[in-house]
Amino acid sequence: MSSTPESGNDAEHDVRELADVPAVEVISRAAVMLMSSAAEKLGLSEADPSESPYLDLDEARRVITALAGLVTASVEYLGPHAGPIREGLQALQKAFRETSAHPDEPGKGPGEKYTGPVY
Repeated sequence: MSSTPESGNDAEHDVRELADVPAVEVISRAAVMLMSSAAEKLGLSEADPSESPYLDLDEARRVITALAGLVTASVEYLGPHAGPIREGLQALQKAFRETSAHPDEPGKGPGEKYTGPVY
């Protein structure tokens, strides 16, 4: 079964093999997905995060901690991408603290066992 490029179904033209994707791109995409998920779970897509139907601090904690682990473990491979990803992680950690009714003490927040305290 073959298709023409005009049909939009030609897998060879539309999809790259995972083996061809550089590791830094895979890691960066995973980090961006985790950041996006955490932002949604913190309600950051809403004008008033407390009104967000997606607000879930337990889930946000898990995703932020996973992101912190990924960033910490892969910082040497990220090169110029490391700085912006770290800044995004810290922003999410701060947003978590601001959103929480009972903020964790510094060093005890999501992912801070990997990144150190975030103030």
